[in-house]
Amino acid sequence: MARYTKEHKQETKHRIIATTGRRLKRDGIDGSGVATLMKDAGLTNGAFYAHFASKDSLVATAIADELHTLHAKIAEQANPGAAGLEQVVRWYLSAGHRDDPADGCPNAALLDEIARGDEAIRQAYTDGVLVLVDGLAARMAPRDPLSARVKALSLLGLMAGTLQLSRALTDRQLSDELLEQGLRNVLALLDAELRPMTDTPADKPHTRRRRPAVRKNDD
Repeated sequence: MARYTKEHKQETKHRIIATTGRRLKRDGIDGSGVATLMKDAGLTNGAFYAHFASKDSLVATAIADELHTLHAKIAEQANPGAAGLEQVVRWYLSAGHRDDPADGCPNAALLDEIARGDEAIRQAYTDGVLVLVDGLAARMAPRDPLSARVKALSLLGLMAGTLQLSRALTDRQLSDELLEQGLRNVLALLDAELRPMTDTPADKPHTRRRRPAVRKNDD
């Protein structure tokens, strides 16, 4: 019986993780059985336990990998700063992203099932999504990205929810209009968040309230 090298085993594991991530985003966690996941990777069921202790373990690993891949994609392809953030938003709330969940964001595809998953799955998600969110936050507040973490997390939630709803609608025109409105809403929020303060003392006269005159008592 042939013995596989350590490198071959790692390559096989990485292939399982990658194909699982795509399948989960397309069919969901509950809709993806081990047999299907292994078939996608070109392997038999018997090879599964050579790499993972359970389906939940594979799911947790695949979700973490998907979030890492999304973060790397944004870091490599989007411009720095606010311009890059707008690029991300426009891609996220696009018809192309809506129609291709397998190659898209795991948040919109899996968030409801992750919330019902076991602690290991939710922890893997939490760790991965914070890396992604901190990357967005750094574009919102480069000097203090940690202060922007919650705002960036809220931004991601707004986009993911809009995308989920657009995918659920059977009316294509209504779905398109929802994405367009969602895009306007998110860009308006970003504009308000990133717009520099304009009402400075140099730009706007400061009106001081006059004190009432003090009347002296007549002796």
